[in-house]
Amino acid sequence: MPEPRRPMTRRLLPLGALGMVLLALTLAGLSLRVPGTDNVGTPERYDWLVALLCASACVYLAAVWASLRWPPPPWAVWPMLALAVALRLPLIVSPPILSSDVYRYVWDGRVQAAGINPYRYVPDDPALASLRDQAIFPHINRASYAHTIYPPAAQVLYALVGRVWPTVTGMKLAMMGWECLAVACLWGLLAAAGLPTARLLIYLWNPLVIWSFADNGHIDAMVVGLVALALWLRVRRARWTGIVLGLAVATKFLPAVIAPALWRRRDGWLMAGLAALTVAALYAIYAGVGWQVFGFLSGYGREEGLDSGAGFWLLDLLRRIGPLPRWVAAAYIGAAVTLLAALGAWIAFRRRPEGAVPVAASAGLLMTVLTFAVSPHYPWYFAWLSVPCVLAPSPAMLWLAAAPVLIYAAGYGDSLLWSCLLYGPTLALVSFRLMNGGLVARPDAD
Repeated sequence: MPEPRRPMTRRLLPLGALGMVLLALTLAGLSLRVPGTDNVGTPERYDWLVALLCASACVYLAAVWASLRWPPPPWAVWPMLALAVALRLPLIVSPPILSSDVYRYVWDGRVQAAGINPYRYVPDDPALASLRDQAIFPHINRASYAHTIYPPAAQVLYALVGRVWPTVTGMKLAMMGWECLAVACLWGLLAAAGLPTARLLIYLWNPLVIWSFADNGHIDAMVVGLVALALWLRVRRARWTGIVLGLAVATKFLPAVIAPALWRRRDGWLMAGLAALTVAALYAIYAGVGWQVFGFLSGYGREEGLDSGAGFWLLDLLRRIGPLPRWVAAAYIGAAVTLLAALGAWIAFRRRPEGAVPVAASAGLLMTVLTFAVSPHYPWYFAWLSVPCVLAPSPAMLWLAAAPVLIYAAGYGDSLLWSCLLYGPTLALVSFRLMNGGLVARPDAD
């Protein structure tokens, strides 16, 4: 029997209070920016900003727990959406604080608007001198030595923004468009699964998502939108799911890992073929520069320590215990690829129930394993985990979708400490889940 409206309203008060605290913490973090600049000015201000982000993550996780423990009524999704807009709007219209990557996006769009292949020159090249200004060019990181690293689907977006509104605000609004697509698809998936629409809070209120996209304008918002669309199309059994998967892969490579979750025995190879053709067609647009079309990819791997193994959390942890042989990085990468291949084959070819929850749970498992194995050094790499969390939340995945704000504190002393605070609880939560029924959600788990 449905609960009376009044008690339900009372139960919503704590959730509403948590939302207001989250908004207050977000505005407080934004207020630390020095007017007229794109930073907080002093180490002390940065300390406060990191503390506010960590507090926001705690409030968010409490709100998620409350919403799952006491599901709000369907009408509650509208105030949740209103608060999500309020959380993002002040950040959209302000210069980014925590990352300068969006300036490179705008620059790549400007280069393409001038009819130049963005992979051809580094920003400092004299051939691009006429495109420089004081609003964008001085803020580009790696301007003197790095060709753009962003794959062709991302470059197409940059080119479109470069012709419509070539500013940081314009680029941020484009990323908000991808967020809107993600929310629409998640809404449809929740409806297909018969789950409360208020679960959208899991995505909408995540501080990591909010700051990564509304403040920093990261291209991962496009990944989030395309992954959500691919899951929605898979549930609807649409044959052009492969095209969307290809677009996602040609935006940031990592979404290739969800292919087994999208696989269907009837048309799995068609999906894979369409994805491959989409990626190839997008690369063909920029292929005039030859192998340089892959940009700074290899240099980025060296900078992040992926070739030596120092960039992987598990190997970095082992190095503190004792010296490791040179081949250990290759062995680690080989083991991770083998694990993901085996897990992907199991997910793709086993008998599994159809439906939004099993598909999202399978995708979330693959995304979580890949993200954990890569152990990125940048918080926004974790934002895509919020998508499967909406339909198939697990403690480990929710933690990895919110707690990476800790990475912003990695500049204090030994960064390994902050990585351990992130990945240690993840391992503990995964172990607990394995002892209590496995990692993949059952179709009746909701």
